[in-house]
This record gives sequence, C-alpha cells and structure tokens, in this order.
Amino acid sequence: MSSFFPPHTGERGSWIYESVRFLWAGAYRLLGWHFTGEIPNDKKFVIIVAPHTSNLDFMAGFAAALHFRLRITIIAKASLFEGPFGWVMKYLGGQPLDRESSKDLVGQIAQAFDEAEELMLVIAPEGTRSKGERWKSGFYHIALQAKVPIVFGVLDFGRKQVGVRGMLHPSGDYEADMKKIAAVYDDVEAKIPANKSDYI
Repeated sequence: MSSFFPPHTGERGSWIYESVRFLWAGAYRLLGWHFTGEIPNDKKFVIIVAPHTSNLDFMAGFAAALHFRLRITIIAKASLFEGPFGWVMKYLGGQPLDRESSKDLVGQIAQAFDEAEELMLVIAPEGTRSKGERWKSGFYHIALQAKVPIVFGVLDFGRKQVGVRGMLHPSGDYEADMKKIAAVYDDVEAKIPANKSDYI
C-alpha cells in the first residue's frame, strides 16, 4: 500500500476476516440478495458504487466486498469514521476525506496508485445520500490520471442484486464516457429512487 493510504488491518484468510465474511455476506444471502458479476483480474482499479441514496448502501456494498474477497480501500467523508461503523471503515483500510484541507487530491491518489502493488479504491460518485445536482467527477479524473480502469459496482434494491457490471478504461472524453456509464446504471433501482442524482 502507498504512503497516502493506511495499511489494512482486515487481512483475507484471517479468522476474523473469515468470520465477518461468513456472517455478513451470509446474512445478505438469507435476505434474498444475490452477488453478481465478476471482478477483473487487474490489481489496480477504481470501483464506483451507485446509486447511493441510503445508509443501507454501505452495508450491502460491504457484503459484496466480503463475498468477492476484495481488499478494498474506501475514500469517504470523515464523519463515517465515527460512531458504531467507524471500526468497519478503519478495518477496511479506509481514508477519511477532509475536503477543506485536501489539495490536489486527484494527483495524490494517482501517485498512490503508482506506488501501490495492489489498490482497489471504492468511491460513491454521488457523494451524498441525498439528491445532488449531478455525480462528482473526481473518480473519473483519478482513474484517468492513474491509468487504471473504472469498475462498475451496482446496488440494485429492486432486483436485490449487488455486484459488478463490467468496467471502462477512461478515454479522456468525459461526456462520452459518462454516457456509457449512465447506460449501465439506468435500470438500477435505488433504495430511495427520489434521491438519485443526475449523471452529468
């Protein structure tokens, strides 16, 4: 892992990891959820998770990460590292984001990708559970500058599916690429549909 992100404490194969995986992912299966898609063989990529309209999104996404045995790293607002789920964020190797003090965040993360042997970075492009004006473009510029693919993580509450729907190597044409990304998510049902943000 690079110097920008903290080391993971949740090591795959440890009895703690396997116990959490069995309980959390297993609980979602019992609730009727399905884990779909295949994780690419790449060791470095940006995973976008959408739609993001509820606190339940994180819980479903975490179940998928455990199911696929992904050693993910999460960038999220600092408040998510407080309270009862703060330990989970830290366990995953999460990085709290201080928007006011972070300068050239895209460049720092791109450098982190260069330094890391393996980095699977999870970002929710809507940036908030409430309805925003449009998706934030940071995930795209990180992937473009780091020269890594964008993997499409999908939370579909209508079908009770959580998983992956392919990936895209950013071309540098943001609007054209976002149209392709929008097509992936158009039929996905959010937990709170009214809170879905526009793509561009």
